[in-house]
Amino acid sequence: MLELIIFAGLAAIVLYQLYAVLGRRVGRQPEDAPAVPTTPAAAAADTQAPAIAEGVALTGLAAVKAKDPGFDVSRFLGGAKGAYEMIVKAFAAGDRTQLRNLLAPEVMAGFDTAIARREAEARTETVEFLHPPRADLERAEVLGADLARVTVRFLAEFRSRTKGPEGEGVEDRRTAELWTFERHLKSRDPNWILAHVDAAEA
Repeated sequence: MLELIIFAGLAAIVLYQLYAVLGRRVGRQPEDAPAVPTTPAAAAADTQAPAIAEGVALTGLAAVKAKDPGFDVSRFLGGAKGAYEMIVKAFAAGDRTQLRNLLAPEVMAGFDTAIARREAEARTETVEFLHPPRADLERAEVLGADLARVTVRFLAEFRSRTKGPEGEGVEDRRTAELWTFERHLKSRDPNWILAHVDAAEA
């Protein structure tokens, strides 16, 4: 009699465990919401990027990149910093030949006038940068069909050494300026030229 009771108890335990496993919902059930279709047409529609509406004009940096997909801001700012140092040093040295390759005619005319005035006063100048200049993108735009114009904000510290009739002088300067560079994007010449210089707040 005792054995029958033990077997009955074991049978009840086994039946309970089977119910606990088989009665549990596992995975997707028939009444669940249907899965998203995975046909090629549905997949293509799901991954297709929204098209830009016709007649929408791009502005700013997007306009520059649309005309020149290879335009890279980091690389441009690196080149702009190199040009900045080169132009400042060439101006101090009165190197008109180098400046003509980097400046627009209007900017070159202003630089040439300042150099000529310094030469008339029998003054010379050299410049040494105390730290690498800081360059930040201020704005970008495309004018007309392909003229890109990018303005960079420069913060720089340099030491100017001058010599004149009254003797020598040393001056540490800190400048904040906005330099605007231009380039025709359809041109084979990859170089940008300095087209405008404005003072900026430090």
